[in-house]
Amino acid sequence: MTQPRILIVGGGAAGLTVASQLLQARPGLVITILEPAADHYYQPGWTLVGAGVFSLEETHRSERQLIPEGVEWLQAEAVSFDPEHNQVSASNGETISYDFLVVATGMKLCWEAIKGLPEALGTNGICSNYSKDTLNYTWETIKNFKGGLAVFTCPPMPIKCPGAPQKIAYLADDVFKRSPEVAARSKVIYATATPGIFGVPTYAAPLRKVVARRGIDARYNHTLTEVRADKKEAVFSVKEGDSVREEVISFELLHVTPPMAAPDVVAKSPLAGSAPGGFVEVDKFSLQHLRFPNVFSLGDVSGMPNSKTAAAIRGQAPVLVHNLLALVDGKPLNAAYDGYSCCPLITGYGKTIMAEFNYEQQPVPSFPLDPTVERWSMWIVKVKILPWLYWNRMLKGGLHERRFIPGAGQVVTLSD
Repeated sequence: MTQPRILIVGGGAAGLTVASQLLQARPGLVITILEPAADHYYQPGWTLVGAGVFSLEETHRSERQLIPEGVEWLQAEAVSFDPEHNQVSASNGETISYDFLVVATGMKLCWEAIKGLPEALGTNGICSNYSKDTLNYTWETIKNFKGGLAVFTCPPMPIKCPGAPQKIAYLADDVFKRSPEVAARSKVIYATATPGIFGVPTYAAPLRKVVARRGIDARYNHTLTEVRADKKEAVFSVKEGDSVREEVISFELLHVTPPMAAPDVVAKSPLAGSAPGGFVEVDKFSLQHLRFPNVFSLGDVSGMPNSKTAAAIRGQAPVLVHNLLALVDGKPLNAAYDGYSCCPLITGYGKTIMAEFNYEQQPVPSFPLDPTVERWSMWIVKVKILPWLYWNRMLKGGLHERRFIPGAGQVVTLSD
């Protein structure tokens, strides 16, 4: 029997993990990955690059060495989706036909949505951990900071790794306090578009204590709209009840997390839903598209209402693989994703709250410890263990041992 052709659009964490798990489940599958980038980065480590713990090169591998053996790699990007005819057009001129499609393109960073930011980034103390081109400048700016206002921003959700904008604020605050003189002249502001410090109440409570202990000025409902690099001013739109006002904050250091959305090729395609951002419209449990049954999606580009992290992909991939192969075999799609995600909330050098939770915002810790406590052991997990697991287990198809809630029938346990 002829093997179905599976096309995976995106060769990042989500695409590579799914490809590896598909081949482990069913060797001999015909799989193609459409991915333009020659370089692959462990983006969960970029906060630590910006804080001087990792080098950028430690987070880098070549894409070629990560493509699973037996998988075809087309080094091009998708330029259009035609799910009615099971085709994707690529930037190299090819039109690729498929039997099953997995969309894993990730998100785009909307730097241009903030007036004055694209041309200012990487100068005048304006930095970001969300671009590999400015990561080293983030660390230079933090370690050479002499005092004044250090402002760290967070845009409206969804963004990838929603805890990252505040992690770098805590790490920078640690660096500033190494020098009593700098500490005396410094103030850290965390200006976030969200109405609170973190979306999961269980973990928001200890984070509020961290902010209070550090003396950080947390300003909520603050959306960065403009950067005036020459004046070193950040302009915010501030929501107060039903009204909106403008607030201008002068700074010496400005760390910007840009707004994010689905790539245009997805947002403008039939795969996108009606929700803002243009994300792929999928069932949040089965990961199957709501209108095109042979299409699945996971990772940052999927329209699931969960926290967009690499850990979420670890939870999603085995469900997608199970259900896609069930569809191939004409069987029920009875594996379901429970919304699992994990944000290792770094609260300082040597301190991390390992925030794990599901769709219901319930803690689902992997360790037999109070997950709301800052721990050195969780810092070691973040710095040493998770990067190793990413390169050596996750991308190679190792399964995240979790029990998934039923989508259409029994509970399905997926483990090694």
